[in-house]
Amino acid sequence: MNAIVVKNLTKKYGTNIAVDNLSFQVKKGKVFGLLGANGAGKSSTIECILGTKKMDAGEVSILEMNPIKERTQVFERVGFQFQESKYQELVKVEELCEMTASVYKEPQSYEDLLTAFGIADKKKEYVKELSGGERQRLFIVLALIPNPELVFLDELTTGLDARARRDVWSILEKLKKQGLSILLTSHYMDEIKALCDEILILKKGKMVFHGTVEEAKSESGKKYFEDAYLWYTDEEDSHENI
Repeated sequence: MNAIVVKNLTKKYGTNIAVDNLSFQVKKGKVFGLLGANGAGKSSTIECILGTKKMDAGEVSILEMNPIKERTQVFERVGFQFQESKYQELVKVEELCEMTASVYKEPQSYEDLLTAFGIADKKKEYVKELSGGERQRLFIVLALIPNPELVFLDELTTGLDARARRDVWSILEKLKKQGLSILLTSHYMDEIKALCDEILILKKGKMVFHGTVEEAKSESGKKYFEDAYLWYTDEEDSHENI
C-alpha cells in the first residue's frame, strides 16, 4: 500500500520548469526523504502533492484520495510542518495547540506531545518567547496533533542541538513503528541516514536518484553518503546526464 503516489508531476513558473515530469511512490509506514539543493524543486513538489499549488501536468494521490477534490478528508488524516511556518507570535503555546486540536475529529493529546518533545514547560509562554529550537519542536507537535496517518516535515530539526535532534529521531522512529508514514526534507545527511527508508534526489526539478542510502553510495561509487549526495547534486556538466 502507498501513502503517496505521484505520476508525471510537472510544475512551471512562467518559462521556468520547477518540477519536471516527476514520478514516485511513498510506501505506508515508511520514511521517505526528498532531497536536493535549494531551488531543486522540493517545496514545489510538496505543495503540488498537498494541492496548495496547482500542478501543470500529472496526477497525485494521498492515502488513495485526490488532494484537491477530497481536500477535507485528506487534511483530516495528514499533518504538515514547514520550515517557514507562520504563526501569531502573541499567542501562547497551549492556546495555539488547543486551536489546532479543535479543528480535528480525533486529535492526539497536545500535552503528551509537548512532553515528548521536551517543551511542556513552555505551554504558558508566548510563541515569540520561544527559542528557534523550541519553535521548531512546537511546529512538529502541531503537525502531529491531528493524529495523522501521513506527515510532511520540512527541515524538521533545523535549529536543534545534537541531543534534541536525536530525541526527535527517536520519537519519529516510534511513530513509524506505529504505522505513521513520513515525507521529509533535510540537509542533514546523518538525519537522512538515521531515518529514511528511501530517498529521492532532485536536481533542477528532475529526479537524479531514487532508492536507498546504500544504493546511492553503490551507484555513485562513493564510500560515504555525503559524497554520494554531492556527486548527484553537483551542477557541473560532467554530471548532467545522470
